[in-house]
Amino acid sequence: MSNKEYTDISSIAGPLMVVEGVEGVKYEELVEVNVAGESTPRFGKVLDIAKDKAVVQMFASTSGMTAEGTRARFRGETLKLGVSEDMLGRVFNGAGEVADGGPEIVPEQRRDIAGEPINPYSREFPNDFIQTGVSSIDVMNTLVRGQKLPIFSGAGLPHSRLAAQIARQASVKDGSDFAIVFATLGVSFEEAEYFRREFEEAGALERSVLFINTAADPVVERVSTPRMALTTAEYLAFEKGKHVLVILTDLTNYCEALREVSSARKEVPGRRGYPGYLYTDLSTIYERAGRVKGKQGTITQIPILTMPDDDKTHPVPDLTGYITEGQFVVSRELYRKGVFPPVDVQGSLSRLWSAGVGEGKTRADHSALKDQLFASYATGREVRELAVVLGEASLDDTDRAHLKFADAFEREFVGQGEFENRSVEESLDIGWKLLTMLPKTSLKRVKPEQIEQYMPKTAEEVTG
Repeated sequence: MSNKEYTDISSIAGPLMVVEGVEGVKYEELVEVNVAGESTPRFGKVLDIAKDKAVVQMFASTSGMTAEGTRARFRGETLKLGVSEDMLGRVFNGAGEVADGGPEIVPEQRRDIAGEPINPYSREFPNDFIQTGVSSIDVMNTLVRGQKLPIFSGAGLPHSRLAAQIARQASVKDGSDFAIVFATLGVSFEEAEYFRREFEEAGALERSVLFINTAADPVVERVSTPRMALTTAEYLAFEKGKHVLVILTDLTNYCEALREVSSARKEVPGRRGYPGYLYTDLSTIYERAGRVKGKQGTITQIPILTMPDDDKTHPVPDLTGYITEGQFVVSRELYRKGVFPPVDVQGSLSRLWSAGVGEGKTRADHSALKDQLFASYATGREVRELAVVLGEASLDDTDRAHLKFADAFEREFVGQGEFENRSVEESLDIGWKLLTMLPKTSLKRVKPEQIEQYMPKTAEEVTG
């Protein structure tokens, strides 16, 4: 760290401070700011450099700071996070400071929160299954270890409850070590407390690390929080051999913070005012998921983002879709019907689902049953639209069966209790039970021997 202190502060406006006469300063460099009359320094980072001027964005409020008497020292390093296995079961704020009243963490390593990009040659293809206990995800859009699969939601939809359910229930079936790293980004105080309470009451906190950033925290902290979470995940996965599921909510708030910082830097705006490098910036978060050759652990990401006006062409979901491997879509239509979790299985997609299913991972009939359920539900929805136009009396028996199937599929398969943790076998059995509503001549995607083995044959088996 440089011992040189700069006292020539030309302006302090909002979260920004301009330091004059600087030498050898670098972008993103950590800055220690000592304010007259305060014993504890405040911190910021270098946002921009022009000739001998450095623009510093403060992590905390600039309230009480004046140009006169303020001293800045450039520390010659970027922001680092001390990591340790003892972080499991603990709660931190968005700046990586202990926020649960417990003792400070004694770090085993100090890591740059920017992380190190994974060499493409070192990557291994995502493989194996993560069970979430949610039928519409486990069977229809299977989550695979090492994958990045966002949840696209909208304002007022229950994505927070779905995220909490996944965090409570997620597990791996082979008994390997599993951990959750959960980060909130710019959420309300009530929502942050909801997540903290859910983890504590469900007993899931002991295998989890929480980073809490609320809407009241500085925007520059919000830009750092997902990187704090991912730095912790990388340590747990690639140093300690755990399979880590990282849940980030809400990435739209992160992008809003990025837009605010970009505006403060007076950069030329791109689509809807977001910086032109939004795609590149998002990739530095999403691409930190994966599997690495020679490492036992994996990092799987579920970033959650809300689409303004449910618009999938909005820059945030649009650019996210280019980087990730599909998406879960939360449906407003199903939510209005009272279905929870309202996951739109037709609008959702897991491009790597086939790498996580089959004998030895889920069950031998998984792939065929998933295709049959998807096809039958699609037919049922088409019949539902037809019935609206022509009337239900115009339908034949097969159409009526598909119509009833579609209703039952949404109610009994997609819909489940908020605290109902279904094994993948239970979810598959529910799918087979629903297929008994259809004539066997309509079941063209499952083999006769699979029907013989898995489909319930008696009324008692159907009613469970």
